Amino acid sequence: MKLWHCHNARSLRALWAMEEMGFDYELEILPFPPRVFKKEYLDVNTLGTVPYFQDGKVTMTESSGIPLYLVERYQKYDLGLRPQDPEYGDYLNWLFHSDATLTFPQTVFIRFVIQEPDKKEAGMAYMKWFHARLRKLEAHLSDGRDYLVGNKFTIADIDIAYALYLGRILKCDGDYAPVVKDYLDRMIARPAFQRVVVLGEAESNFK
Repeated sequence: MKLWHCHNARSLRALWAMEEMGFDYELEILPFPPRVFKKEYLDVNTLGTVPYFQDGKVTMTESSGIPLYLVERYQKYDLGLRPQDPEYGDYLNWLFHSDATLTFPQTVFIRFVIQEPDKKEAGMAYMKWFHARLRKLEAHLSDGRDYLVGNKFTIADIDIAYALYLGRILKCDGDYAPVVKDYLDRMIARPAFQRVVVLGEAESNFK
């Protein structure tokens, strides 16, 4: 397995998942965004985005899809749910919710507030959208559960926790509800996260 990764970028989802599952993998650290600062990367991934994941002849670019592939392909169901599980639908929904609903407005915020600050007003509007979309998560955690589904840590927690962690990096976590903040703190305290979150930090321009 090989993963192309930028420090604190969405590729952290895939990296964290591989570390939790105990895989051996090769990691290539790139500057952010690689399509700007390492143009030869476009020869590897024509999109110029991270993650880019390779497992034999399989290549993938979606940060929420790679953890699901790893669970299904390698039967790592200690970190996932099987289709017959009564919470399987919720599990899949959280996996896709993490990127389509939560990370998407964050990426627009990064583009318009950090990279193109003359469009800051639009970027701030998208961050308000992100916070509004946290209502579902807040309600879900309000029953005191430790994890999203299955009464155990799964890749759904990896995917959702990354979005919350990115919000913290962007200093947009001040409006997190206490249950959301506590959930994030529990997730990123995991040893596997602590091992991988520092990888590439020294070379990064995305702190």
